[in-house]
Amino acid sequence: MRSYSLFLQFLFAIRVLAHGSGLEFYKKAALLYGCNYIMSYSGYTFCPPSDKTCLCANKNSVATIAGCLAYKNSNTSYLINHFIPEYCHEYYGTELEPGWYDKALVYFNNNARNASEVAVTKTPIDFPIRYDPKDIDMYQTSAHKYFTNLDDSVWYGVSMFGFWLIVLVIAAISHWSKILFPGFIKKMTGPISNFWRKYISTPALWGKRKSQSMPGFKVLDSLIPTRYELIVIALFYIFTIIIHAVILKGIENDPVYGSKYSAEIRYIGDRTGITGTIIMPLVILFSGRNNFLLWVCGINSATFLCYHRHLARVMFMLVAIHSVTYSIFEEEYYYSDFKQPWFYWGVIATAIGGLILAQSILYLRRKWYEIFVVVHIVFAALYVAGTWIHIVDLGYGDILYPSVAVWCFDRLVRLCRLAYFGFPESTLTLVGNETIKMIIPKPKHWTAVPGGHAFVYFMKPAYFWQSHPFTFTSLPEEDKLVMYIKLKGGVTHSLYKLLNKSPGKTMIMRVGVEGPYGEATPAKYSDKAVFIAGGNGIPGVYSEIFDIGLRAPKESKQVLKLIWVIREYASLTWFHDELMRLKNTNIDITVYVTRPGDNLCKIEELSTSESSKEGSVKSKQGTKPKESEGADPIEQLKEELSHVHFEQGRPNLEKLIQDEVKESAGSISFVTCGHPAMVDEVRYQCCKTIDNPEKKRVDYYEQLQIWA
Repeated sequence: MRSYSLFLQFLFAIRVLAHGSGLEFYKKAALLYGCNYIMSYSGYTFCPPSDKTCLCANKNSVATIAGCLAYKNSNTSYLINHFIPEYCHEYYGTELEPGWYDKALVYFNNNARNASEVAVTKTPIDFPIRYDPKDIDMYQTSAHKYFTNLDDSVWYGVSMFGFWLIVLVIAAISHWSKILFPGFIKKMTGPISNFWRKYISTPALWGKRKSQSMPGFKVLDSLIPTRYELIVIALFYIFTIIIHAVILKGIENDPVYGSKYSAEIRYIGDRTGITGTIIMPLVILFSGRNNFLLWVCGINSATFLCYHRHLARVMFMLVAIHSVTYSIFEEEYYYSDFKQPWFYWGVIATAIGGLILAQSILYLRRKWYEIFVVVHIVFAALYVAGTWIHIVDLGYGDILYPSVAVWCFDRLVRLCRLAYFGFPESTLTLVGNETIKMIIPKPKHWTAVPGGHAFVYFMKPAYFWQSHPFTFTSLPEEDKLVMYIKLKGGVTHSLYKLLNKSPGKTMIMRVGVEGPYGEATPAKYSDKAVFIAGGNGIPGVYSEIFDIGLRAPKESKQVLKLIWVIREYASLTWFHDELMRLKNTNIDITVYVTRPGDNLCKIEELSTSESSKEGSVKSKQGTKPKESEGADPIEQLKEELSHVHFEQGRPNLEKLIQDEVKESAGSISFVTCGHPAMVDEVRYQCCKTIDNPEKKRVDYYEQLQIWA
């Protein structure tokens, strides 16, 4: 079978070259395979079919190889002294003695016959064959192009890593310069810097929509990247197309593959298969929680997940092209080759890759996120396993080691983080119709990260295997974490039902905490930092600005502002203690209540509920509003929170941001987290003020993490 013979030669070449030293390059052995090709296709045999050592043990076969290599001085020292002896030892169990080549060449010169003078026969011949120089040229050119393409494919795969290295280095420089050289960064308000930040690095792709998903009849809803992310992704697609379209020309009437078209189909199949496998570690790394690049580059998880999705799509497209082109090349022998594990596992892996993409659409991620995660992991494991079986005998198994190592490292670190925190008993309380307050005892050795988040495992049989990310505030003096969980579907709805049945709507539950993840923004280096939160987006924003306020020296001239947008005054009751903790700080606090209405009943209900709870955890820093008979609960709240300025109605974010920039004495940063529409509006308005007339540095940071 012609194709299977080619496959075996390809397998032998790679295995020998990879043996003992990992992945190596093939071009230096191409001349030998040019000789092997012409010997395979000329029709002459030197031994009976039963002799499996013929190629390296039969003196006429060895002499023919020596004569072929002597043509145009193809007899390199590497081939003669290293490659061929190792090749014969590995696959033919034959040891070539030192000086074998010189002896074989003498024998060839004395006994060889011209191929044109010898009739092709199935009977083994007992003399070497001297092939026509034109034929040798054709076969060696074919081999050279084939193996050069394999070499190039590895380098092209490496260049795809290089592309992302450049992207990550640019991000790291931008991130660390704000931390290491804040004074210099404040002065970067020239036309080039402002143009870059206003039109490229900061804005949404178009208009305001970024955190909000792009509607597509629900099933086709999608998240869209920022303008800068799209530029990076588009350049990656263009770069990928270019490196898969160059140096792929075959030779006319290719003697090995039958035609120029077949040869080029094979080249494309090999290149896409190699590059598609090489980038797999990046696909896995970018999706991991313990991706060290999060800290090194200052890129948030949402951006890395965006890059992960597009890398995965490119990987699948390359693998699909590999499968299709190889199937075209193998059309004549498709069904017989399908019986081989390397072949059908390649087909299985490709099919699973398509299923992974199909089940990863935003609609399914949001509708059944936990099911999506489990299926995603199972499919990914099958994809890696199928790829391993498909390529391990081709010498490319080494490429998968980093992929598996990255995945295993991420899981190991997760387990270590869980063990490091322990599994304490937490207190969960339903505080309002849409919020659960969770207080978790924190080990003294565990350091909370301002603005960070942690993944929580609820130790219940139905969902102990699930982990959910929540931002937190901390009570340093009590070694406790406080999380505010917004009710959605899934596990939060299950907790809601349990709490409704519990006395005082409070219960004790053992949890596991994995974290902390994330880090504070560089806003603390600005002359003025404005933190804007909406609803349940307050915990991370609060913890960061509170940390800045605590660490700021008394003589600091930095201005800190906290703006919280809520629907009802009732929300103040569950975040009352945290707001009280800001009373003696230099933080200017404004709360916007968008639907003030009549919150009397809700506040009374919540206050009564809070005061009657058994075993509830009381804060040492603040107390619940004192109730006086006949007093207005809202006024009581305002009196307690006299350091907080209250506004009714929605804030005019455009005017608010413009005013904050005008009033700032120098550089200003805006940090936001909350409803996606509000976050998008803050981003949009910040972009408009970047090139302000006063040339004040304006930076925008986003704490909102879009997991699905």
